[in-house]
Amino acid sequence: MRIPCPYCGSRDLSEFVYHGDAAPKRPDPAAENASELFYTYVYLRENPAGPLRELWYHASGCRSWLIVTRDTRTHDIAGAVLAMESAS
Repeated sequence: MRIPCPYCGSRDLSEFVYHGDAAPKRPDPAAENASELFYTYVYLRENPAGPLRELWYHASGCRSWLIVTRDTRTHDIAGAVLAMESAS
């Protein structure tokens, strides 16, 4: 599989480290129900079939965090952007 790095161009999968779904947001540790929120955040994840936005780290390249849109059924990659540009 080839991943399109915005800085380095198309690179082999072996240069990257997969970090999972890009959607979950870390809960507030000061929340009243923080234990339940963290349990859900860490252990209860969806496993969708189809396009998914994922976090990847370019460890053997520019060391940038990327958001890669990948189809989990076919591994086709629709694109990649720098995570810092995608942050909301």
